[in-house]
Formats: sequence, C-alpha cells, structure tokens
Amino acid sequence: MQLRRPLRSKKGYSVQDMLPLAIAFVVVTIAVSLGATVLSDIQDTQTADETDYNVTGEGLEALETFGEWLPTIALVVVIAVIIGIIIVYLARRFM
Repeated sequence: MQLRRPLRSKKGYSVQDMLPLAIAFVVVTIAVSLGATVLSDIQDTQTADETDYNVTGEGLEALETFGEWLPTIALVVVIAVIIGIIIVYLARRFM
C-alpha cells in the first residue's frame, strides 16, 4: 500500500480559493448590517427601561461588537490563504 503525499497533489491552493471566502464575508457583513438596522427600528417602537427595550439594546451591542471584529476576521482569513499558498508552493519546489 502506497501512501499519497497531499502536498504533491496538483490542485493545491490558489488565489481563486479566496472567492468563496470573500462572498461569505460579504454575506455576513450584510447580515450584520441588516440585523442592526432591524433591531434599531424595533427598539425605536419600544418604551425605554422595559425588558423588550433592554433585550433589543443588548442585541444591538452584540452586533456592534461583532461588527468591530469583521476587519480582523477578514485579515486572518486572507493571511491564512496566503500562508497556505506559500506552503504549497515551497513544498512542491523542494520535494
């Protein structure tokens, strides 16, 4: 039985692998944006200092916190793809 070496496969990583990640990131960003807009509109119809108003406010704060992390998440994903491309390239070159 012969073992396959995954780094010698012909596919590897490429810049085209970033397209699905970019689309997913755009969808998540739009969902967070729309979610915040909906929660803000709902909170405007509620009475202050009631439970539903407070819960809506907590949801808005959570979406704001997640939104602040979106640039960092995008950077980590791009760096991971770039590192994957470099590793596959170097593995093919030296094997």
